[in-house]
Amino acid sequence: MKKLFPKSLLAILLCCSAGIRVSAQERDTIPAADQPVGLNLPLGNAQPQQYEIADIIVSGTQYLDKSLLISLSGLNVGDKVVYPGGDQFAKAIQALWGQRLFANVAIYVNKIEDGQIWLEIELQERPRLNQFIFKGVKKSEQEEIIKKTGMRKGQVVTESMEQNAVGIIRKYYSEKGFRNAEVNVGERTDSGQTNATNVVFTVVKGGKAKVDNIYIVGNQNIGDTKLKKKMKGTKERTRLTIYPDYEPVWPDSADDRGDYWHTFGFLQPSRTLEELDPYFRFKLFSSAKFNENKYAEDKEKVISYYNTQGYRDAVLVRDTTYKSQNGGVNVSMEVMEGKKYYFGKITWKGNSRYTDSLLAKVLGIKEGDTYNQEMLQKRLLSSEGGDVGGLYMDYGYLFFHADPVEVGIHGDTIDYEIRISEGPQATIKEVRIAGNEKTNEHVIRRELRTLPGEKFSRTDLIRSNREIANLGFFNPEKIGMNPVPNIQDGTVDIDYTVEEKANDQLELSAGWGGYIGLTGTLGVTFNNFSLRNIFNKQTWDPLPSGDGQKLSVRISSNGKAYRSYNFSFTEPWLGGKKRNQFSVSFYNSYQNPNAYSSYIYGSTLNNSAFFKVMGASVSLGKQLKWPDDYFTLIYAVNYQQYKLKNYNYFNIPGFSTGTSNNINLKLTLARSSVDQQIFPRSGSNFMLSGQFTPPYSMFHPDKDYKLESIKDQFSFIEYQKYRFNAEWYVPLSKPMGSDNKMFVMKIAAKFGYISRYNNRTTLSPFGRFELGGDGLSNFAIYDRDIVSQRGYPVYYSSDPRSNSENSQPSGYEGFTIFNKYVMELRYPFSLSPSSTIFGLAFVEAANGYRDVQEYNPFKLRRSAGLGMRFYLPMFGLLGFDYGIGFDRLQAGNGLKDAAKFTFMLGFEPE
Repeated sequence: MKKLFPKSLLAILLCCSAGIRVSAQERDTIPAADQPVGLNLPLGNAQPQQYEIADIIVSGTQYLDKSLLISLSGLNVGDKVVYPGGDQFAKAIQALWGQRLFANVAIYVNKIEDGQIWLEIELQERPRLNQFIFKGVKKSEQEEIIKKTGMRKGQVVTESMEQNAVGIIRKYYSEKGFRNAEVNVGERTDSGQTNATNVVFTVVKGGKAKVDNIYIVGNQNIGDTKLKKKMKGTKERTRLTIYPDYEPVWPDSADDRGDYWHTFGFLQPSRTLEELDPYFRFKLFSSAKFNENKYAEDKEKVISYYNTQGYRDAVLVRDTTYKSQNGGVNVSMEVMEGKKYYFGKITWKGNSRYTDSLLAKVLGIKEGDTYNQEMLQKRLLSSEGGDVGGLYMDYGYLFFHADPVEVGIHGDTIDYEIRISEGPQATIKEVRIAGNEKTNEHVIRRELRTLPGEKFSRTDLIRSNREIANLGFFNPEKIGMNPVPNIQDGTVDIDYTVEEKANDQLELSAGWGGYIGLTGTLGVTFNNFSLRNIFNKQTWDPLPSGDGQKLSVRISSNGKAYRSYNFSFTEPWLGGKKRNQFSVSFYNSYQNPNAYSSYIYGSTLNNSAFFKVMGASVSLGKQLKWPDDYFTLIYAVNYQQYKLKNYNYFNIPGFSTGTSNNINLKLTLARSSVDQQIFPRSGSNFMLSGQFTPPYSMFHPDKDYKLESIKDQFSFIEYQKYRFNAEWYVPLSKPMGSDNKMFVMKIAAKFGYISRYNNRTTLSPFGRFELGGDGLSNFAIYDRDIVSQRGYPVYYSSDPRSNSENSQPSGYEGFTIFNKYVMELRYPFSLSPSSTIFGLAFVEAANGYRDVQEYNPFKLRRSAGLGMRFYLPMFGLLGFDYGIGFDRLQAGNGLKDAAKFTFMLGFEPE
């Protein structure tokens, strides 16, 4: 056998008797020029001649189009080739090999006759991918990895493709903190498929790399602690060192445990940790996972922080990460701070609507203030309000633009000229609403402050968003507002988009209690009801809806012991033109206090005893324009009738059988500016109310007149009652993630007082305050204001040390004064309209008092604890709290007797 090494890129192999083959073995690159290619038989003294290609055939392929392969080779029937010695065959192999689809490429000369040559291109296709096999990888991670690699079934498997996938997988795990992840790849022939293979990735993730130390050099003016705080995604492990004779101490830095020397990118301890801490017992480490992407973001945050502190030339000179002694990651960063700058003179140009002095006041930056480019841009234009842009946009200047230009630098002082382009005032042209599949458009449109024909106002746009959210019919996270400016005619169209959410509620339970009889509850609340379509059967689904009205019906029974009926209807826009909220309600309840006892003990107890309550209410609320339009004034006329028979719950001599009537007028002044109802992030609620019965006793001309009979005194009840509630919602962090989650602080204060008009009558037990518990008490029966307190049962004494869970003591009639203070830290786990879930930590202080002489606003019961709230559209609010009453703590009993679970259903208790 003779081998040739031609000067061309590939050797041409010739075989005269059995055919000549030019081939390239399986490689990912073109064979080198000095690589021999086999020659089957000697050529003798054959001289190169020119031939015409008579025919070309392709063999060995299963999936690829043969005519396309011939075209890719560059060889065509009728072409002239030189054989042997021509370079057309080498070029053809190069072209086919470059497709990276084949494990072997060979060209045969099958026949030579009369100046013509017959060729055969023999190809061996690479195997195709049948499936991925992952080892050491979670199923959820597999889907992400496959998506990132771009590999797909049926794809030709090449070595470069596999190595590329290995690199992507390593990067994927490195970003998750597994910096030392090992990835191996192999192939497994699939016997069930022709020329198919399975690619097997074996991943050993190892432990997550954690940051042991962050070393920063070059920071002369800003300390390490402040800079590290800005690195939210890259945190050092927290070490707690325990000594046998000392309290735990928190070392501030590694330097507290010995002398270290380090140059950039390298740190060497002079002694081991055991030498530095001879009393070392163990160390606790907090989570400090290293993430490449977060680290890259944190480096930018460090420089951004420098810029906000006046160091506008600050740069990160270099940084490095390296393996620590503990197997974690050490981070070293070198910064160059540069000079600290200050604002100089700020002048205005182009402003005609507002004076320089007013704009300077809104900007709030004075000459000599620390230079902060970010703050300057925010004061000029911000979505949070209080900016110069907001001042202009609230008066229609939608096309407003402000360009701050540096006009002079004097040492460390920078002068600015703010060039303003006010543009024309934009008039609202069209307002479009989309996404309201259930709610009628007029219900949304009447809440909008952006009306066609009026000047554009950013404040009105934001307020419209709030009003739509507070309807409760739409997902507050999905409300969209998109102004579409038309510069040509100076107008703007506004597109609102909403997403309907389920908000009707159903309460259903049933049972059978033997002697007691049927027990259960059936309640339904339609929060988007339509009364005008009540006779239109086509709109029933299951009842007519879409007009924003509220209809609630509830029936509850506990057999012979208790039953109640409740009905209410609310029209938020009475007349349809103004926000006049009209409500009517009716309720009726019955209780037999001896139903259970008479069944157990027989006829020894009076089974004919009962307590009945019937009541109705009509109210009208009107939105005010002064002091601002967040205020509402509500008038309500209420009537309750109480019938008692052998009912001794109140422990009042002479008041166990009889009828009492309660006619009263209630005036409420309320202000609400919260951004949404279920999970408010900002705003406040205030409520001041006065409830008054007619002063019957004052109508008698005899000043010394006094009804002696309690029964007569309570025939028509008289009292005056005052309530004050205040709630604030304060965001403690910026919105996080796509769903805008954030920590929110709720602060609340509540006060109540009920009294007589004069001393001619005795204050009845109805309408008083009952404190403690979870608010699920029988307030509808006794007509009392239940003021819950987590961590405590219902209590009957003003003494914080008295917290018995037994029944009320003799002579208790309820409190006439109370005050309560609440502080809650809230965080949402889900803001989905199908299930809003948030957790909270709370502290509370409250107490009730029998009269003014006993009142002491600082004598309070205190508690603290944790809780969860679940808002499900079908069931309303569900929640539970675990509270510890500090005034219930007793020496030697621990928390067992001081802790209490409380629950809530359907509403947030007082």
